[in-house]
Amino acid sequence: MFTKLRNRFLIFNMLITSIIMIAAFAAIYIITYSSIHSEIQKKLDQQSQMQIITKEEDLPDNTGKGTRSTIQKFSLNDNLSFDIEVDKNGKILNIDSFVDMPDKAYHKAAETVWNNKKDNSTITLEGKEWRYSIAKIKKEVIRNEEKSIVVENNYRIMFLDVTAYNKTLFQLLTTLLSVALIMLFVIFIISFYFANRAIKPIAEAWEKQKQFVADASHELKTPLSIINANYDALLANQEETIKNQLKWFDYIKIGTDRMTKLINDLLAFAKMESINLEIRKTPFNIGNTIDEVILSMEAAVIERGIRIISSIEPDVIIKSDPEKVSQLVTILLDNAVKYSNRNGHIYISLIKSKRRVVFSIKNSGKGIAKQDLPKVFDRFYRSDLSRTYENGSYGLGLSIAKTIIDRLGGHIHVTSEENGFTTFTFTLKLHS
Repeated sequence: MFTKLRNRFLIFNMLITSIIMIAAFAAIYIITYSSIHSEIQKKLDQQSQMQIITKEEDLPDNTGKGTRSTIQKFSLNDNLSFDIEVDKNGKILNIDSFVDMPDKAYHKAAETVWNNKKDNSTITLEGKEWRYSIAKIKKEVIRNEEKSIVVENNYRIMFLDVTAYNKTLFQLLTTLLSVALIMLFVIFIISFYFANRAIKPIAEAWEKQKQFVADASHELKTPLSIINANYDALLANQEETIKNQLKWFDYIKIGTDRMTKLINDLLAFAKMESINLEIRKTPFNIGNTIDEVILSMEAAVIERGIRIISSIEPDVIIKSDPEKVSQLVTILLDNAVKYSNRNGHIYISLIKSKRRVVFSIKNSGKGIAKQDLPKVFDRFYRSDLSRTYENGSYGLGLSIAKTIIDRLGGHIHVTSEENGFTTFTFTLKLHS
């Protein structure tokens, strides 16, 4: 399922990236193509507008003598170029060229263009590509210092070498395609990496959710089994009085109490993980909150013969949710009491450290194995399974504590030594 989700994400990302990249490269190529062809056309148009300047005395007379004209020769910058003058039948009248080519090449060029009669097109000649333009010849005649334009029936075909231009466009196209392929490969690798990273927390959350449901179902089976077993015992002894069967009712009560606690913990945990959970942060004295929690658990502490030694710095004000902080301290103290050895010790401290407040609670006992330390905040984790039902623990308390501290913007961690002390420490920001 997650592989398909990752692949869809990858395909979508590659598709969008490819479209944007192709559009950008296409725009670059089209702009360059248009610019080059505009430059070529400008040069051809510029030459086609050149006129043959003729003086009045040079015009043909009745004697049939030829004319003497002054023709403006041209060279289009560094580009090779030539022009051919033809009559209305395509017969060559004059060749004006800066290119060293055999006469047959000029005749072939004129014949090809005249048969095609397609203006502003390209032909291949002598291993080069030539762009040509066809225009009627215009003469500028000067009579008595007055100028007039005379349009003849002859045509001029202008040729411009565009081999370098086309080579530039081809190199640009090749470069863009090469860069596109390389970029697509790089983008695929990067997208694949980030797609895996994006899917990983979702997959982990899904696995945790499945494990949570499995663990909750497993934990609910035990109290339900107790209730069912004692109910069957009651049915098997219907003749007995209620007084004689009180022990079965007591066992049922124990089962219902355990199930009630588990359900309440599950609801609390679900509430803590809700994105809509409201955190009301107000300034308050965290030392007073800790003292209240210690007093509320005095009976449990006395029953186990545990000695609490506290060192709480006075007048420590933080801006947070008093109710959630109280719940957090209660969970940690309850955990310390449950897992302390009888007649053991619990050390509680509260100090300021720079711009944060540091709370720690340390209890003597069996401790937690080094390999189990990363798991203590996992749901349904218990380091001592043999004491699960003795102390009524389901392994949700520390998970709830971790969720609370995360929502409050703090940090919590644990250190422990086997058959030594276990210390939980959390930090929160001071009220500024």
